[in-house]
Amino acid sequence: MVKIRKVKVTTKVWFVSVPEARIFILCGCPADSTKHLIKQGLILTKDVEGVLYETGPNVVLLSDVLVQNGTFSNLAEFPVLQMLYRQGMILPNHPNNTGVKPMLIGTGDQVRSQLQYIYRGNYGLVSEEEICEAGVLQEDAHEIMRLKLKFAFGVIRQPEELIDIRIIDDLPVEIRNGVRVQRLRRNMFEIRYKDEAVTIDLNLAPGENYGIPYPLNFQRIQREYFAVIHSGEGDGWNVNHPCMSSIIMFQGKIYLIDAGPDVLSSLMALGIGVNEIEGVFHTHAHDDHFAGFTTLMRSDHRIKYYATPLVRASVSKKMAALMNINEKALYDYFEVHNLEFNVWNEIEGLEVKPIFSPHPVENSIFIFRTLWEDGYRSYAHFADIIDLDILKGMITVDDSEFGLSEAKFEEVKAHYLTTVTLKKIDIGGGLIHGNFNDFKKDRSDKIVLSHASGNLTNEQKEIGSGAPFGMTDVIIASTVTYDRMVALTFLQAYFPETPQHQLEILLNNNYVTFNPGALLIKDGLRSKYVYLLLNGNVERIQTDINRHYMLTSGALIGDIAVMDNVVNPGAFRAANCVRTLRLPAGLYVRFVKRNQLYDKIKMMHTKRKCLQKAWLFGEIVSYPVQMKIAAEMQAYHYPVNQIFRPENKKVLYLIAKGKGLRLYEGSGSETLKAGDFFGEEDVLFGSSPNYRVRFVEPADVYIMPAEILLEIPVVRWKLYETYHKRTEN
Repeated sequence: MVKIRKVKVTTKVWFVSVPEARIFILCGCPADSTKHLIKQGLILTKDVEGVLYETGPNVVLLSDVLVQNGTFSNLAEFPVLQMLYRQGMILPNHPNNTGVKPMLIGTGDQVRSQLQYIYRGNYGLVSEEEICEAGVLQEDAHEIMRLKLKFAFGVIRQPEELIDIRIIDDLPVEIRNGVRVQRLRRNMFEIRYKDEAVTIDLNLAPGENYGIPYPLNFQRIQREYFAVIHSGEGDGWNVNHPCMSSIIMFQGKIYLIDAGPDVLSSLMALGIGVNEIEGVFHTHAHDDHFAGFTTLMRSDHRIKYYATPLVRASVSKKMAALMNINEKALYDYFEVHNLEFNVWNEIEGLEVKPIFSPHPVENSIFIFRTLWEDGYRSYAHFADIIDLDILKGMITVDDSEFGLSEAKFEEVKAHYLTTVTLKKIDIGGGLIHGNFNDFKKDRSDKIVLSHASGNLTNEQKEIGSGAPFGMTDVIIASTVTYDRMVALTFLQAYFPETPQHQLEILLNNNYVTFNPGALLIKDGLRSKYVYLLLNGNVERIQTDINRHYMLTSGALIGDIAVMDNVVNPGAFRAANCVRTLRLPAGLYVRFVKRNQLYDKIKMMHTKRKCLQKAWLFGEIVSYPVQMKIAAEMQAYHYPVNQIFRPENKKVLYLIAKGKGLRLYEGSGSETLKAGDFFGEEDVLFGSSPNYRVRFVEPADVYIMPAEILLEIPVVRWKLYETYHKRTEN
């Protein structure tokens, strides 16, 4: 009889069960792991003594590295919550509360980091002092803390009280009941029980990504004056829908509300590139509203981050614990903007009022509004609210007891029932989510029901409607097109010294949409057009040299081939719904000649081509940003066998041609080829390198200053990821 069973959950995520030892291990825990387990039938509902509860893992094996290919590999919050609450391990008098606790296993760094991240995800800020440090008055901090302790059943418990840990090293470690785990090498493990063993590989291959548990259909989104795209209506357990979120369009700009798991897949399906996002409004730090922040950190500009200081403090502490970085690192990746509770904060014509909402962690609901012909049009986004009957049961007269005052309850109730044009509400139920019955008398024009784990009931449908993925509610329609405004911005970035009347020659052309999968330019043919990519993503495919990468908004497609009157090497294919400005080839060539741009474009193209081939700068870094980098790049040549030691000059070295060896002090080396880089430790930390580079072939190297690189979040992120990989190996 087989003692160990290994099942694939999704890409490089495995479920290992040892029933005889009562050990069930989730190997790897990226975002939405529990949804994948449910989808695969590895989490089932069980009836014991009339109590319904779920089965599932009781151990999580963590990846050796937190981030792979730009995505979190370790997000154990929801798997642990599933064990504690949905399996019943922590619930009093539950048949599955046997004293066995959830277990995290892995390297010491990752286990300790995950413990603190789960701790912050469970409680947020943990003392009145921390709350006051976020700018809250002592009286209000006391009120928040006693409500928080009511949710926490009276005590903030350390993670070690809830979770067992085992540090996995190069020697076999018994985790429980005779099951042993050994780390073979980076992200490779052996799990052994008696005379049987399985090998687990948690390494994502280059370009490989974790799958998503639900299908998403491509959408064509029209930019509106004020509208809401419904980008997620599920909760952390709903296997058919993304987690509750929305996208606000205001005057053609794109703003997210929260960034949950798989946000990149949602944006791709909607035809929105990460570089098109103007800002994100953040409600709170639970993973179903937080896990997608690595996607936003991989933009080519610092996306504006809007939250109250109270929420931001909670988010910063959780992110710092998860990534083992300084809390202030949030400012490195985002342009942080503070919002004040209970007042209208103006953001370039869009007004937003954050309102405190009771929750185990610091949480704000949002109301957005803008002035229009009959006053204001408004949208309310009420994520992670609470059943008012449950909240009423927390009222206390004595303010030294855990709970809240009656006055605070009435204030929360009044905020929930604010009349707006469009309102999205959390109806997830239970102890910490909303109840649709509280909104039976709500007079808002339209209510959308969200944050549910299943389909709407008939009773719920009498109060509000559902929202299929990608559905758009237009609050104020646009009477103008935003295509021209976007196109002008990009053209001015490309040709900053060209008079606008000359750019008008290009702007006065057709704006063309391509459906997903459509070819803009075929391989080996002369194109009749140059395309300026305004929205969406386009794939560049060259199978003869095994080259494939994604172009984002702002890309000029086919311009060099048209200028040189040659066939296009490779094809350009729409990856989602794409909007372009189509420029006739002859007109574009005459524009270039008339403004004497040919030599400059060719020189910049040579540098930009080098950047595109490099993993550090390819894909997400848009053409306009690549142009800024290219303008600062200095070229140097190094002969064969020259030995070079990088100095503290706050620069990065990118190999354009040739090959070198990165020679570490003591022993070990790494081959560097065209597209590779070195000097990341100097750029990030200003520290001296512990290696030399010997060029084994004549090499052309570009040197670029740290200042411009550190302003690009995705580049900073990749430098950080590379630094840790190189120091760990």
